[in-house]
Amino acid sequence: MSAVPLRRGRRAVMMSAASAGLAAVLAGLTGCSSSDPVDPDKGTNGVGKLTPAEIQSRTRAAAGAATSVRLSGTILVKDESYRLDMRLSERGGTGSVRSKDSTFRLLKVEDQLYLKADSSFWTHEGDGGGPADRAAAEKLDGKYVKVPDDDPTYQRLSGFAAMDVLLDGLVTLHGTLEKGERGSTGGTKSIRLTGDKGAGGTLDVSLEGRPFPLRLVRGGKAGTLSLTDWNAEFPLQKPEPSEVVDYGRGLPVT
Repeated sequence: MSAVPLRRGRRAVMMSAASAGLAAVLAGLTGCSSSDPVDPDKGTNGVGKLTPAEIQSRTRAAAGAATSVRLSGTILVKDESYRLDMRLSERGGTGSVRSKDSTFRLLKVEDQLYLKADSSFWTHEGDGGGPADRAAAEKLDGKYVKVPDDDPTYQRLSGFAAMDVLLDGLVTLHGTLEKGERGSTGGTKSIRLTGDKGAGGTLDVSLEGRPFPLRLVRGGKAGTLSLTDWNAEFPLQKPEPSEVVDYGRGLPVT
């Protein structure tokens, strides 16, 4: 006659113990969250704690001290849009540039700039030109053409392969600076800076390692660029003489 009440008693004890254990766990979690708030800057380089002006200063210093970077995306220069994929270093740069009407490669080693494109580039993208133009274009097809430093083409294109020139003009936001949300850019923890609420540009800054700029949205819808492979080595050397055409004192007008 006592077996049934005994089983019920054991069940009641077990349920009571389980409930007490769960309550203790919940109490422990609640106590932990209230006394130990999550630090969003834990495990980062700490720049997220700085003022917006200090973050921009640290970012510019990190970029200025870097030896190389890969820069890719779009940029608007004097109402003309260019798509870049350039590897840049202190010695020069190499990569491709695409505009609305043409695609070509740039190679800059020290102060010497080379331009490489197919024959259509040298004949105004397919207008053909006369026999002399086509013959000249065929000689330049797929060759590295030395660009004289006093040629207008040099002035127009050399900046795309100059690391200091590009970064100095890009890693600066305009207007009132504000810190935005923390997030991830290309798999790297980052914090966002804005100038004039985005009108002066938006910059994602790394919260891991050096505070390098990772992504830039330029103000005025002037392009979006990714900055990756900071301090990564890449080969940069002058082309073989057989690959080069020295056109002389001036390039064909394209």
